[in-house]
Amino acid sequence: MFAEWERIYSGGEGTPLIPAATVAILRDGPDGLETLMLRRNSKLEFVGGMWVFPGGRIDPEDFGTDPDDLLAAARTAAVREAHEEAAQTVDPGGLVWFSHWTPPAITPKRFSTWFFATADQEDDVQIDGGEIHESDWMRPADAMARRDALEIELAPPTWVTLHEFAKYDTVANALAALAEANVPFFETRIAKSADGPMALWAGDAGYESGDPDATGPRHRLVMARDGYRYDDSGRP
Repeated sequence: MFAEWERIYSGGEGTPLIPAATVAILRDGPDGLETLMLRRNSKLEFVGGMWVFPGGRIDPEDFGTDPDDLLAAARTAAVREAHEEAAQTVDPGGLVWFSHWTPPAITPKRFSTWFFATADQEDDVQIDGGEIHESDWMRPADAMARRDALEIELAPPTWVTLHEFAKYDTVANALAALAEANVPFFETRIAKSADGPMALWAGDAGYESGDPDATGPRHRLVMARDGYRYDDSGRP
């Protein structure tokens, strides 16, 4: 798996990659698993107004004694950002790395992001009203339904992550399953379809050509206005 992210960061294709990290903080709510979501200031250049997990770029100070150990730096950044954005305490040892996302080559700011998950430590959520304007604990299915109702905005990596979380009924089950699974690397390519923009990933028949009508397996998210539709039947 490490050879994969080394390939991504050394490829040099598209606008420069900015290493980043995010952490989904999970808790057991009265009706099932919930995750902490934060709404970013709508005036921000990067995913302004969208609901996200705590996270941000990896700073030079996040590296330890090994300046090439991106995974360790990503863990440190995830812990730091959770505290800075929502006053959440995160145990570095409790972080489960479960995916890595790289935006399309044409994206003006390409935050190539390590996604972690961890259990809630029952801290009070505190936001500064600057970069983050709202916070809420949401069941994954509820968050996706709110997006389809046009109540909130979700970026594709957030939506797909919520789709994954919706499979689990408890935090313990989610973290155990994520820890045992292979870490997927999502390098997004965008295509157009009659139903709206579409995100394509490796395993989709149209991934290399950018042709959404290509015959074959599917690994895509159709971002239709009336609802997102995800097909991962061809996911590697």
